[in-house]
Amino acid sequence: MNYRQINVDCLLNKITKKDTLFDGDYTIDPYQNCEFGCIYCDSSFDKTVYIKKNAAEILDKELENSKKGTIIVGSVNDPYQIIEKKYKITRDLLKKIQENDFSCHILTKSDLVLRDIDVISKIKKCRVTISIISLVEPIWQTFEKNVTSPKIRLESIKKLRENSINSGLAIIPVLPYINDKEIKEIIESAKKYNVNYILYKHLELKGDQKIFFLNFIEKNFSNLTDKYAKLYENRYFPNRSYISKIDKIFNRYNKKNDFRRENIF
Repeated sequence: MNYRQINVDCLLNKITKKDTLFDGDYTIDPYQNCEFGCIYCDSSFDKTVYIKKNAAEILDKELENSKKGTIIVGSVNDPYQIIEKKYKITRDLLKKIQENDFSCHILTKSDLVLRDIDVISKIKKCRVTISIISLVEPIWQTFEKNVTSPKIRLESIKKLRENSINSGLAIIPVLPYINDKEIKEIIESAKKYNVNYILYKHLELKGDQKIFFLNFIEKNFSNLTDKYAKLYENRYFPNRSYISKIDKIFNRYNKKNDFRRENIF
């Protein structure tokens, strides 16, 4: 992996359509591209991570002239990828969010977020969502080999909750015929870690990422090649019948385990 420090002219992006999944008004990304290299993510292509070294300064100026709202931190690339240990760009941005009286929703796969509990706990209505795709080691090792284990991630949610920080789990993405069989088990495990809410979203395959991912499936899960070709034929999302099936499964087990959507707010 290569690294390059850059200066940016802007950081804060206004969300123009209502965000029904993460409930945000703005997005920011401390880094461009990601070291984690998860197979299902289009950030796995570029091997250079761009470090936005003046991000905190720029955000501070932008927030002065922006309407109060919720900022999604890490909308595209993980804000707590490995390089954050050194540069602390995300930590500096969180300080600016707190100082300017904005709220935020942090999205990550990393337990490094625990380092910033002191800052996060001061941000009004802050939420932290940590994602996993599977509890089965061969699966998460195949798709997320550079990320810490699901158990550590679940324990991180528990630690955040112990510090009175609203924190939940994201099962994102739902990989058809791979991790969708685990939905019940993951939700029931989440209950044991005091997870406050659960979010989910199906796998989307756009542009070159679709070619890359389908080739990966053919190489590593050859028995699923035809199923994926049919499921994603002429579209970047699964067909409607599959999405409806997954929605029903989540609704059933979320309700059974009292994971209400309103817990995120």
